[in-house]
Amino acid sequence: MRNDLENLTALGKTIRVPMEYNPAILDAFANKHPERDYWVTFTAPEFTTLCPKTGQPDFATLTIRYIPAKKLVESKSLKLYLFGFRNHGDFHEDVVNVIYDDLFKLLKPKYMEVYGKFAARGGISIDPFVNGATGAKYRKLAALRFNAWNGVRD
Repeated sequence: MRNDLENLTALGKTIRVPMEYNPAILDAFANKHPERDYWVTFTAPEFTTLCPKTGQPDFATLTIRYIPAKKLVESKSLKLYLFGFRNHGDFHEDVVNVIYDDLFKLLKPKYMEVYGKFAARGGISIDPFVNGATGAKYRKLAALRFNAWNGVRD
């Protein structure tokens, strides 16, 4: 386990804020409780990305929730990764899906969801939500969470 922590590239080091999107900055470490289901939630209330058309900033509260399997994301590397979106131009829906894809690839969690609560621009807000899971038990949870988020009742 100690060797696992020595491989972290951002924690405990002075790192410059990235100027561009780069998923390689993400670090993970071993989950000491892989047999247990528990939630890990990250909330980034000052998330910023750029409109791909106008280049104007789009602001959001970004929420990432997951049930870890074998790995956990290291929070400083996640913060730096998210900072990289400040100069990245993409639509809200794409940004949320890119973040989901990068983290799911890194962690291979039992379940994960990413929700972007974007500030209104032009009188409308866009709030994309994406989720997914591995294994039947967690796929059922994903369907329930997705339906609940969209107001669908069984």
